[in-house]
Amino acid sequence: MPKFAFSNADTTDSPDYEWQKTGAKTKQPFYIRLAKDGPFAFAGLWEHWEGADSAAVESCTIITTDANDLLRPLHDRMPIILPEQEYDHWFDPQLDDPMKLQALLKPYPAEEMTAFPVSTFVNSPRNKSPRCIEAEDAGGTVPGRTDQSNH
Repeated sequence: MPKFAFSNADTTDSPDYEWQKTGAKTKQPFYIRLAKDGPFAFAGLWEHWEGADSAAVESCTIITTDANDLLRPLHDRMPIILPEQEYDHWFDPQLDDPMKLQALLKPYPAEEMTAFPVSTFVNSPRNKSPRCIEAEDAGGTVPGRTDQSNH
């Protein structure tokens, strides 16, 4: 199965969010990014195949793993974030040994990421502005958060 990586630039058009349950019907959105503030890539798999009716099907999945210490208070899973120095390894078409790729399938280091609460303004897909990634005091903290002031 071919491998792919979903690239994520750190912009208001393609940020990463997770919602933490705060009440019976309420959730607090958190903006998640690398602490070094740059693009990153999720590990994924892609396949082209024919369905029962012989129609072409393109399918893909983003691979997940257990959450790291930073994200665990928000969710029990997280996407595999590929370290930049491993991009060539991940895309090497000659490398199809699952055991060699297994080493990449682990939580990204929590100390190299940050997460902070943002406004529920992000809940509408129509809203695409810098306001989506502005820090908001949610009255709580994220254990393990590495970035307390650089939002």
